[in-house]
Amino acid sequence: MEKNVFIEKLLKAALEDGIEAAEVYTSDHDSFRAMSTTGEITDYAVSSRSGLSLRGLYHGKMGYASTEAYDDDAIAMLIRAVIESAELVEDDAVQEIYHGDESYPQVDNYAPSLDEVTEEQKLKLLLETEKCAMNSGDPRIKQVQRNMISTSSSAVHIVNSYGLDLSSRDNMAVAYISVIARDGERVSTGMGLACDRDFSKISPKKMADEAVEEALFNLNAAPVPSGTYRLIIDKHCMPDLLATFSDIFSADQAQQGMSLLAGREGETIAAECVTLMDDPHLKGGEASSPFDAEGVATQVKAVIENGRLTTLLHNLKTARKAGVRSTGNASKYGYASPITVEPSNFYFKPGKRTLEEMMASIGEGLVITEMSGMHAGANPVSGDFSLLSKGYTIENGRKGRAVEQITVAGNFYTMLKNIREVGSDLEFFRSSYGSPSVDVGEMTVAGK
Repeated sequence: MEKNVFIEKLLKAALEDGIEAAEVYTSDHDSFRAMSTTGEITDYAVSSRSGLSLRGLYHGKMGYASTEAYDDDAIAMLIRAVIESAELVEDDAVQEIYHGDESYPQVDNYAPSLDEVTEEQKLKLLLETEKCAMNSGDPRIKQVQRNMISTSSSAVHIVNSYGLDLSSRDNMAVAYISVIARDGERVSTGMGLACDRDFSKISPKKMADEAVEEALFNLNAAPVPSGTYRLIIDKHCMPDLLATFSDIFSADQAQQGMSLLAGREGETIAAECVTLMDDPHLKGGEASSPFDAEGVATQVKAVIENGRLTTLLHNLKTARKAGVRSTGNASKYGYASPITVEPSNFYFKPGKRTLEEMMASIGEGLVITEMSGMHAGANPVSGDFSLLSKGYTIENGRKGRAVEQITVAGNFYTMLKNIREVGSDLEFFRSSYGSPSVDVGEMTVAGK
């Protein structure tokens, strides 16, 4: 059955069978991925999936069901499953199907030209990237560890029994290479990455050069003595730390007692130089969208503004419980997933000075470029973290030698208050979380 016809029949049948209000959420996703090594394609996958979920209010309770089939049997199954799941709900919290907003922002997150790029063009770029790395001219570059190209294209459609009818599309290309450098017994890796909706802007040579430069620089990496150091967490590393602790800004987590920010709206929780943005309208942003997973119009907001917590992130359920309006941060990981709360394009607002200028003013310290073990070494509830890290020294205000096998320990809440400066080099690295390089003051480092 044609999808739109199926949706119309499903909503009509749901109301006829006693469901008070219903919503259909559909998701279509196409993806391509290929990998290479030693000049040959080693992994190649093309996939396409489509699915639909039905949410419905039955006797005031919300039921859920999903399917990948669009036929009359699926209609009957979905309605029955929604009713049965609603009857099992014991939570007394009021839930709702959204009537819609008067207007929605224009967010263009789809580049038709990207979907027209052929598989041959993608494979050519993949192999060219590997070739550029191996032809760097430095004999210490021994092999490519990983070389990957992927593209994805998605579409979301929300229709409900109140007449709401919303749709959006997005796509993205991601390329990545990591190389291995060896010098005697010393071994190190480096990587280059590109993400864009304009395929022509992805440069194999630029990625390869970045990977080679990093691998060679890291060959002589060594730990520093344990102690307290002035730290800058750079633009590639800070987004990972922000993502790890992003749940503390979720009203859902706060209402469950899983965030120390519960009830602290209006308080100063960070240094005055800190403004944390949630921007679903960011041009080119990976998570840009005109509406959230419940059909609420998205809005740009400062979650922290000049150090003050202005709002937590809400969906309809958490907003109703808190007596506020939804911030448009309802999210679904897939068509069959429940509604959660997630940020969109989440980033620290950039300041005025470059990383080099901040280093010059600090004089001596460390720049942290990578933290690993986030799941095991970070506690999103308490804010504590102790993470294996890499980076380089700041010596006489300039970039010094590479550093590895150190552990940086601290607390995210405390770190926010101790931030001295936010740099100007905002970047989104591999995700919808972004940050400039950030001078986080002094932190404890365990080394040799």
